[in-house]
Amino acid sequence: MSKTTSDTIATPPDPNVTKPELRRAAWSSWLGSSLEYMDFTLYTLASALVFGPLFFPNETPAVALISSLGVYGSGFAVRPIGGYIFGRVGDKHGRRIVLIVTLSMMGIATMGIGLLPTYAQIGIWAPVFLVILRLVQGFGAGAELAGASVLLVESSPVRRRGLFGAIVAMGTNSGIYLATVLWTLLSLLPDEAFLSWGWRVPFLLSIVTTFVALAIRTKVRESPVFEEAKERRAELAAAKADQPSILVEARRSTKSFLLALGIRMGENSAVYLVKGFMVGWVVTTTGIESSIVTTGIMIGTVIGFATVPFFGKLSDKLGRRPVFLGFSLFQILFSIPAMLLIDTGNPILIACVFAVFVGGPLPNLYGVESSWLVELFGSKHRYTFMTTIKEIGSVVSGGLAPVIAASLVAVITDSWWPVAIVLILFASCGLVGAWFAPETRGRDLTAEADAVDDRSELGAKAQEVRV
Repeated sequence: MSKTTSDTIATPPDPNVTKPELRRAAWSSWLGSSLEYMDFTLYTLASALVFGPLFFPNETPAVALISSLGVYGSGFAVRPIGGYIFGRVGDKHGRRIVLIVTLSMMGIATMGIGLLPTYAQIGIWAPVFLVILRLVQGFGAGAELAGASVLLVESSPVRRRGLFGAIVAMGTNSGIYLATVLWTLLSLLPDEAFLSWGWRVPFLLSIVTTFVALAIRTKVRESPVFEEAKERRAELAAAKADQPSILVEARRSTKSFLLALGIRMGENSAVYLVKGFMVGWVVTTTGIESSIVTTGIMIGTVIGFATVPFFGKLSDKLGRRPVFLGFSLFQILFSIPAMLLIDTGNPILIACVFAVFVGGPLPNLYGVESSWLVELFGSKHRYTFMTTIKEIGSVVSGGLAPVIAASLVAVITDSWWPVAIVLILFASCGLVGAWFAPETRGRDLTAEADAVDDRSELGAKAQEVRV
């Protein structure tokens, strides 16, 4: 299948969105994704130090840690459900209303964790309420990132979709950085003060981000693409024309689903392997201080603030495929050298490895994916299909990759190559998905067909844009 059209086709018109409206949409998407990843990072950091002893005090330290991570996993379990339900609402009633609801759910639940009484105060109800709040967070988060990408990319100028789509990735960077800095500063408190009230501060401060984001998001205009699709549905309904069910549409989109799933798995697995599994694995195997690793992550996050908009803009010039393929290939080629550098035990080299991963492929794969998947699906069920793919991909890759790596390391001890193999295998999923996916730069987002059907009149009418 050809990846591009042979001739340049007329560029579709830009959405009728003013610059102030576009700025509000951009800030709203940035802050919403910041809140989600701030929650993800805070809970991960708190699992070992806080939630175990405070919410599962009757268990051994190992069991308490497993229990707190199990609560964390419960949020992921409901994400695909929340993504599908909110995606359907978003395709039917609009992206904006869904994003207001999901942001409110995440913000209230995150603040609620900061206000929770401990096991010593209310007994078994403490972990019960913790689970409930994690479920609320996960249910809302299931549609937040995909929705932020859909609304922003559908509202962006055609030639700058890659740049604006990358803003969502900038938000994830901001959330991770803010959570890490706050947690690092508060961990300097005496242990008694930290366990008493210090750990609650970052969770409570999330409400500030929530209020600011809500103030902006309530003023964000609905996506022009959705408004046009809504009018088209109304005309079909008035004419009593038969419309295929979502199951029929999903079957038609099987190829798009598989390609998007490969792209998502290649991007998402690296996040959980590098920022999750590898952090503990490196500290355990090399004996270095965890602060070395977190310093590398923080440096990489700062680097990401420069690389993400640059490569988002580059994808507007060169296309989504070459940029995504380039980072996927880099991740494959860098995996073995990275493990060799970690194996030296040199703190500076180890910090550099994490900085390269976190400042390079991790945020930029997501930055390109953010606009690419929006353009890959047709307008009719774009939000539903986006959330479904993102959350299934998160569960499969984000949940499976660290488990596979941990299992291999447990069986094959004192060796780095199992970790390198897992990194390479999942990055290869992204490489394969990106190789067979069509180029979508400049596609007409009002088209109802998926981009893989670009040979039809409803497909990618403007796949090649003259820049």
